[in-house]
Amino acid sequence: MLVALIIACEAGFWVLLAGGLALRYLAGMPRLGVALLLCEPLLELALLVASAVDLRNGGEPNWRHGLAALYLGYTVGYGHYTVKWLDGHAAYRLAGGPKPPGTKYGKERARHEWKLWIRTLVAVAVALGLLQGAIWYAGGAADTSGLRDWQFGALRALVIHGVVAATYSVWPRKAPARAEADREPVGSGR
Repeated sequence: MLVALIIACEAGFWVLLAGGLALRYLAGMPRLGVALLLCEPLLELALLVASAVDLRNGGEPNWRHGLAALYLGYTVGYGHYTVKWLDGHAAYRLAGGPKPPGTKYGKERARHEWKLWIRTLVAVAVALGLLQGAIWYAGGAADTSGLRDWQFGALRALVIHGVVAATYSVWPRKAPARAEADREPVGSGR
C-alpha cells in the first residue's frame, strides 16, 4: 500500500502542478491556481503520516519506508525549485511573460551547480532524519538494515552530486563559439 501511495503522491504532485498552472495562465484564475499549488505539501504530509502509521501497525521497516523518506527529502529540497522553474516557463509560454534564463556558462554555471548541490544536501538531510526517526520508531527488535542502506545510498548521491558540481568549478563550461559571436558589441570592427 505504501508504494501505491508514493506513486499516487508523485502523480498527484504533477496533476496539482499542471492544474495550478493551467488555472493560473490558461483560465485566468491566478488565485485559484496558487491555491491549488499550495495544496501540494498536503500530499507529502499524507505520505509521512501513512509511513508512520504503517510502522506503528507493525509494518517491517524496509525499502518502501526508505523510498518514502527519500521522496519526502527530495520534495523538501527541490519541490519549490521545480514549481518555480515550471511556473517561469509556463508564464513565458502561456502568458507572454519574460523568457526564463537560458543555459549558464563559466563561473555562473559553477555557482548554479553548487546551489543545486545545496538543495541536494537539504534533501539528503531531511531523508536521513526521517530514516533515522523510522529506525528509532521501529525499535531495536526490528530489522532496520534496509533503512540504513537507504541512508548510505542518500549519502552516496550527495557525494556524487558534489563531484559533479566540483567539475563545473574545476573545468568551467565554456559558451559555444556562436554564443560568443552573438555577445560581441556592435561596431567592434569585426
